[in-house]
Amino acid sequence: MTSSTTSDRAHMHLVLLAAVLFLSYLCVGMALPVVPVFVTGRLGFGNAWAGLGAGIAFFATIVSRGHAGAVTDLRGGRPAVARGLAYYVAGALTSMCAALPLSSPAVALAILLCGRLLAGLGESLVTVGVVGWGIGLAGPQRSGQVLALIGAAIYGALAVGGPVGLALLDRHGFAAAMGAGALLPCLALLALRAVPHVAPQAGAVRPSFFSVVGRIWGHGAVVCLQGIGFAAIGAFFALHCMDRHWSHAGLGLTAFGGGFVLMRVLGGQLPDRFGGLPVAMASLATEALGQWLIWSAATPGAALAGAFLTGLGCSLVFPAMGREVVRLVAPYLRGTALGAFAAFQDIAYAFTGPLAGLVADRAGYGGVFAIGAAAAMAGLALACALWRVQAGRAAAAAR
Repeated sequence: MTSSTTSDRAHMHLVLLAAVLFLSYLCVGMALPVVPVFVTGRLGFGNAWAGLGAGIAFFATIVSRGHAGAVTDLRGGRPAVARGLAYYVAGALTSMCAALPLSSPAVALAILLCGRLLAGLGESLVTVGVVGWGIGLAGPQRSGQVLALIGAAIYGALAVGGPVGLALLDRHGFAAAMGAGALLPCLALLALRAVPHVAPQAGAVRPSFFSVVGRIWGHGAVVCLQGIGFAAIGAFFALHCMDRHWSHAGLGLTAFGGGFVLMRVLGGQLPDRFGGLPVAMASLATEALGQWLIWSAATPGAALAGAFLTGLGCSLVFPAMGREVVRLVAPYLRGTALGAFAAFQDIAYAFTGPLAGLVADRAGYGGVFAIGAAAAMAGLALACALWRVQAGRAAAAAR
């Protein structure tokens, strides 16, 4: 078999893994705008509870990233992904029950939160499993491209999922939106059969999860600060538009995802070519501009343009920083390191919703995006500091 044929097969398998992630993240994308609308409208709770409903799934991903990384490192990507898809189904079915005629809105909210926690556990296992599996297929030298392809699948699904979820909610109700979230992971399971298993890497005694975190925390913090802007759009862009009586409230994630995927398609190779930190710095500056534009927008078109710019800026931060993380650890720790790295993004998604909800109650929805702009600027400052440290080490090694 020629090297060209082998490369073509590896690319096909990566595309299949991206398709699996796309289907699973459609569940996330459909829920992000639907859950806050359901919580504030049907259940009658405030913005902080709406933000918690959207963000609590990411609490589960934070606490389970170490487990997901260990499963991927020790057993391989396939068991992690299959188990995660099963949790997705369980979470969607549990969330559906919140739409049943129950004794009180509080009971419905508690059931919904349980379902969202299960979905978050599924997201953790699927994402880390797919990333580890993909890098195992393509090799660490192409880690930036693998992460770019996987991220395009994630945010492409989020772009499609937002309006699809709101359309299902408007036409068929909350249970229909959650029911679709139970069907999609079943389709993803079928695609797994065509992807070859990659044996786990053998290694020495495994360090603790928190010691791995200590190696990569700076890069993870950059991704955390970047994720605040996306989380703000996912949880509050639709409510921001509705509050201002603007049309096309469901297109915020679509505009974000369009910019995100466009940058991944046109610039997915940039982290591997120019290094992760320079790409991240340019990206964070673009994200800050997009968040500022949403905050200052006087028309829905300007707000959608800000969401698009935010997508352009967010697009390459995760693969750029992920490329640096892969280079910092041994192969047998790759899944654990990437799980810890992804947990920093989960922190942004988990805490932005409820905290931004409190801000929205006091300063309006626009204040949420002002916080997103400030977070992106803080991420830019941290990325610059990491770049200076990296340059200093390279100069010292050259002497």
